[in-house]
Amino acid sequence: MDSISLVGIALGLAAILIGQVLEGGHLSSLMQPTAFLIVVGGTAGAVMLQSPLRVFVDGLKMAKWVFVPPMSSHEAIIEKVSAWSTVARKEGLLVLEGQIDGLNDPFMQRGLQMLVDGVEPGRLREVLEVEIDTWEGQLKQKAKIWEGAGGYAPTIGILGAVLGLIHVMENLSDPSKLGAGIAVAFVATIYGVGLANLIFLPIAKKLQAHIGTMVSQREMFVDGLVGIASGDNPRIVESRMQGYVV
Repeated sequence: MDSISLVGIALGLAAILIGQVLEGGHLSSLMQPTAFLIVVGGTAGAVMLQSPLRVFVDGLKMAKWVFVPPMSSHEAIIEKVSAWSTVARKEGLLVLEGQIDGLNDPFMQRGLQMLVDGVEPGRLREVLEVEIDTWEGQLKQKAKIWEGAGGYAPTIGILGAVLGLIHVMENLSDPSKLGAGIAVAFVATIYGVGLANLIFLPIAKKLQAHIGTMVSQREMFVDGLVGIASGDNPRIVESRMQGYVV
């Protein structure tokens, strides 16, 4: 569990709500279902329009990474590949074939299989790096739905504000309806800007950070396999992989 994400969201919302109270306002004035519907519904529609269905659905699922990051670490990969390097140096590459089925990551399975099959180091790196580039592009495309939401939400909020003001103008002769229209106008803007800068854009940045880490792990893994394929000393292989750890 990534506790800093929970703390960040709680702190951001608390600061806004407490500030509203300290200024003498009421929390109920920020609860406007109409404004919420305009901003959230409009933003969701815009993001769905820009994205294929599969990308949109997978992007929504990726949001859980903000609180529960993908389970993997540089250290675990370094330990595993270093052990393979030692075994391969002593007993040969074919001994590593028994390790393939025990891997949960299909990418690692394919990489180790290519190593066992004796694929030339340069070709091994070339094939796996193409796969990494494709995979990275797909992940970034999914994460961009949150970046898109962060871009659309403030504009949809302004649209909600204009709609509220139109409602006000249509009811100038009836003062009892002016307050509701003005509330929707201003609260819609708050929702749009608030959701963009407190939720959507931070989620996008967090996902991009996780994607960068995952790509780095795969690149490190490939570097380790290439070192083994080249017959490098296990200590050299481990040292090269340690260079990826910040």
